[in-house]
Amino acid sequence: MAHTHTGSCLCGGVKFEMEGEFKKFFFCHCSRCRKMSGSAHCANLFAPNAKLTWLSGEDKISFYRLEGANFTRNFCSTCSSLLPIYVKARDIVIVPAGALDTDVDITPQAHIFTDSKGNWDDVLNDIACFEQMPV
Repeated sequence: MAHTHTGSCLCGGVKFEMEGEFKKFFFCHCSRCRKMSGSAHCANLFAPNAKLTWLSGEDKISFYRLEGANFTRNFCSTCSSLLPIYVKARDIVIVPAGALDTDVDITPQAHIFTDSKGNWDDVLNDIACFEQMPV
């Protein structure tokens, strides 16, 4: 049974719907994902044979392809939020987990490309956690 998920960018200008089932959920630590996210990793969900529909703001979507590499991303041209992308050659929709407005029923399965992770990444599970910005 196919699931329907919805999502949007930070500014709300782009909204999407994805019909399908997430089969993989990876935290990618490659240097490209770290640069793109500005963080330790990207959190990507993979839905083979899924249908991606842009509900609004399709004209605000920018596409980036890293020359000489198999690395592409969609993002909002207003707020720069990462957005889903359909990879036709693999018939798969890749969704940045943070772009979803709905819950997912799959938990992260692996950290990938850990040979590229930042040297500061090893201590992330050992540092203090706060529910809000600490004062």
